[in-house]
Parts: sequence; C-alpha cells; structure tokens
Amino acid sequence: MGFYFDIGWHHIIAKNAFDHLLFILVLSAVYLVGDWKKLLILVTAFTLGHSLTLILSIVDIIRVNANLVEFLIPLTIIITAIFNLWKKGFGSSALQRNYFLAFFFGLIHGLGFANSIRFMMSSDESLGIDLLGFNLGLEAGQVVVVSCILILSFIIVNKAGLKRDWWVKGLSVFAMLFAIKILWDNFSTSLH
Repeated sequence: MGFYFDIGWHHIIAKNAFDHLLFILVLSAVYLVGDWKKLLILVTAFTLGHSLTLILSIVDIIRVNANLVEFLIPLTIIITAIFNLWKKGFGSSALQRNYFLAFFFGLIHGLGFANSIRFMMSSDESLGIDLLGFNLGLEAGQVVVVSCILILSFIIVNKAGLKRDWWVKGLSVFAMLFAIKILWDNFSTSLH
C-alpha cells in the first residue's frame, strides 16, 4: 500500500505532473479559504473520476490511445479556464458545476496514467489495497496543492485586497497559456 501511496503522491507532486497541477490550479481558482470544504469535495470528485478510469483500464474494459489522451488533458485545462473566465459570480450553483467538471475531467486525467500503471497493478493480487494506496497518495498530494492555493488566495485576495474576479481570471489565463503550450508541444512531437 505504501508503494502505491508513493506513486499516487508523486503523480501529483512531481515535475512531470505539471498538467495535473495546472488542472488543480484552474479548478481551485474560484475558491477562497472559506470554501475549503467545497474544495476538498472537488478534489475528491477528481480522484473518483481518475480512479474509475484506472480501474476500468486495469481490468481491461477500456483502452484509449495515449496520443488522444495527451491531447485531451491540456484541453481539460483550457475548457475549465474558459468556464472560469465566463463565470458570472461565485454562488453555489456556479461552484457546483465544478464538481461535474472535476469528476468528468478526472476520468480523462486517469486515462493519462492508466497505461503506465495498468501493467503493475494487473499482475498484483491485492488490487483493492493497491488502488486504495494510490488514491490516498493522489488525494494527499491534491490536498497539499489546494492548501497552498488557498493560502495564496488568502494572502492575495483577503489580505492584499486583490479583487476575487481578477484572481480567478489571472490564474485561469496563466493555466490556459501553459495548457496551450503543452498542447502545442504534444502536437509538435506527434508530427515528428
């Protein structure tokens, strides 16, 4: 379990996990410190979606071309950023839409890791424990990331007085620009 916890943790907290970090950043951008419970539910929705595709992949129910997934992952960041940019206020209905995005796009992000972990877990007899360890590591990594985002939002929005709308739009544009670069890099690499 500890082995897979470590894999789940590093799946979020690693240099090559930049796409996941951007997605969590853009999802979390609309939340402030007072919304921490809603944000924890949000990252759990992402983990559930992520886990579902891992399970379906490990038991060989679904397989998706890796190039397609590498195209879709930055696209999830761009779409979420666009939702943030069009958002008219931060009421509960606007925030609840993010739960759907987190779960649905978690399915896509799970496919990105499914191909690499499928072979390790499918040969292991303790699949349930392995998945639990991986998901706990994934969730722990996400909680650390969103905690940092909430602390930054508290300092910048609550204390320094930056308008919440500017905060959300700034983070969304930042994430979208990097996602476009990732998309372009993936596209350029696939041409060669």
